[in-house]
Amino acid sequence: MDITLHLAQDPEADALLSRSPLAALIGMLLDQQIPMEWAFSGPYTVLQRLGGDDLNARRIAAYDPDEFAALLSAKPAVHRYPGSMAKRVQQLCQYLVDHYDGDATAVWRDAGSGEDLLGRLNELPGFGKQKAQIFLALLGKQFGVRPKGWREAAGPYGEKGSHRSVADITGPESLDQVRSYKQELKRAAKKTTPKKTTAKAPTAK
Repeated sequence: MDITLHLAQDPEADALLSRSPLAALIGMLLDQQIPMEWAFSGPYTVLQRLGGDDLNARRIAAYDPDEFAALLSAKPAVHRYPGSMAKRVQQLCQYLVDHYDGDATAVWRDAGSGEDLLGRLNELPGFGKQKAQIFLALLGKQFGVRPKGWREAAGPYGEKGSHRSVADITGPESLDQVRSYKQELKRAAKKTTPKKTTAKAPTAK
């Protein structure tokens, strides 16, 4: 299935995400505490610095940790916290080597159900339930990976016509809709968060 992702908002970075399941997984891993475009451009930046035609889980897992951290830290950095994220990327790749023979596609290739796939994604280093559900929704909505019950397993991110996450971004317009949704969530969270009050120290008599 030929797909074209628009998550990095950069043609070359998006082309890598579209053809490389490992790049998509790494982009999802990096997508925290930084803008989405920065996160999903990360795999392409890593590939440029490593050299070669594609990302390889075995190569990344076997890379010297200090050198790999330096590679991600070089300006422009791949993440706001390049050192810690370098470690997580290598942990993810090592897990893929240990459990899926280094083949990212094998994570979902023979998943028997949406719940099965969610469980596999949730076990990946750096993937909690929310990240696993978002990536599951991305697989279903844009990669055509749709085991039985995938929408239900993806929770609200699997809803048809929603604009909640990267799974729903197919271009600039949908990107703006997802951003608006997230901004509204932040505003709502601020309204419901009680303000902290500082108790005044008793006045000495």
